[in-house]
Amino acid sequence: MDARHSASQEGSLAVRKRLALALFALGFAASLFAADLPPGKWWRRPEIIQQLQLSDEQQTRLDGIFRTNADDLIDLRGSVEKANVALRAELEQPQLDRQKIRAFATRLSEMRGRLFDRELMMLVDMRAVLSDTQWNRMRQLLDRVGNQQQQQRAQPQRNPRRMQN
Repeated sequence: MDARHSASQEGSLAVRKRLALALFALGFAASLFAADLPPGKWWRRPEIIQQLQLSDEQQTRLDGIFRTNADDLIDLRGSVEKANVALRAELEQPQLDRQKIRAFATRLSEMRGRLFDRELMMLVDMRAVLSDTQWNRMRQLLDRVGNQQQQQRAQPQRNPRRMQN
């Protein structure tokens, strides 16, 4: 009986590890999409206005697109977080229920899919406001920012306490 119990615990641990990895992968994929545009109202930042040469009319249209989608995005992000918390709580139970875990994972995947769809359609709407030249400049700007962030992450972090000694 001990061998069966031990094997059951190992199986539960393996399931938890796989689910944790799947959650990480989904989170990572979502963060890659979010990295496509700067956070917030990027079209109101003076440096972006200047680099893209955004007109007042374009900024107004981008504001409208943002307002139209903001409530839904907030609600969908909340739903994703709630589904994530529910799944994590189920994974922390002493006895794992595969059906419940699958249902929670399905719900989380569904909510992430809805959020992705809404973000993507907002991006499409925003892209339609920009000219091809502006969009290409935006992509170049994002590529530069992304490269700078990668370089910063690659540099070893300094310990300020060691520097004081």
